[in-house]
Amino acid sequence: MDDYLKNRPHGVTKFRAPKRRDFMRALGAGAVDMVRYPVFALVFAGAFVIIGLAISTLTYASGHSYWLVLAVMGFPMVGSLAALGFYLISWQHHRGRPITMWGILRAIWALKNGQVPWLAVIIVVMLLFWFFLGHMLFALFLGLQPMVNISSSAEVFLSANGLTMLALGTGVGAVFSTLIFSTTLFGLPMLIDRDVDFMTAGLASIAQVMAYPVPYMIWGAVIGLATIAAIIPAFLGMFIMLPLFGHATWHLYKIQQISDHARPQKSG
Repeated sequence: MDDYLKNRPHGVTKFRAPKRRDFMRALGAGAVDMVRYPVFALVFAGAFVIIGLAISTLTYASGHSYWLVLAVMGFPMVGSLAALGFYLISWQHHRGRPITMWGILRAIWALKNGQVPWLAVIIVVMLLFWFFLGHMLFALFLGLQPMVNISSSAEVFLSANGLTMLALGTGVGAVFSTLIFSTTLFGLPMLIDRDVDFMTAGLASIAQVMAYPVPYMIWGAVIGLATIAAIIPAFLGMFIMLPLFGHATWHLYKIQQISDHARPQKSG
């Protein structure tokens, strides 16, 4: 497992045009993997449920409920990173390798020697930039309003300024989410599956999404809405949403991959 990064095909892969049944097949295969490896769903999703609950508790205790709004809207942006473990599980199963908790954890640790951390840095920087812009929007529209706690803040958000801020913030957040989604949809699976740099993988993913924007944007909207719905019941929905769409995204990558042969590399 430690040397799996050395034994992958080299270069970017090609993708075919998406078909409607591809997404249903991916969801079906993702559900099978989720049921096949339930312990991983409990452990990996459980870690993010604990993190989410901790953030919510601190936000509620401090009375700064607008941070919770930003966190809820920003959480889908890092969903692809949260699903890395599930990508690896499906990747190992696809190759017919044994799946163990220790082996998957070692594979996740081995990713630090590859290109995944560079793409992760880009995602985190964009998320922090979104928080910065979100805070600016709050200061612009609601900077003089009292934000005591979740209950009293709800009335503030439903005011004219609050609704305007939420509408504008949602639009800005959608731009960031779309960019991150387009970069990571096939970019992160490719970095696990192949020996390729993060820029090439990210640009190949963006090119595929731009070539067929409607089906992929629908898929992204489904993931985003499912993530928000999973957050509402005390983050408990993440136990289903995260492993299901994590495995499904990997299978979508493999289903739409034309072949395992790399694109010829240019010299110089």
